[in-house]
Amino acid sequence: MSKSKILVVDDEQMNVELLEGILSKEYDVVTAMSGTEALIKVEKTFPDLILLDIMMPNMNGYAVCKNLKQPGTMSIPV
Repeated sequence: MSKSKILVVDDEQMNVELLEGILSKEYDVVTAMSGTEALIKVEKTFPDLILLDIMMPNMNGYAVCKNLKQPGTMSIPV
């Protein structure tokens, strides 16, 4: 059985690395460093869960959520 996939989105490299280190033992972890990159990764990998930072430059977490709540991705928990 394959592992569940988690997308970790944060503009702070240290936070991404910390979460990836903790989660990668039990989950497939995909990372993104911006909201724009997160939306691209969602389309390519369709994760089971998204851990999303709110305070990011250019596209904050609220804007990412708004973009995700569309048919096809609205069922992914954030």
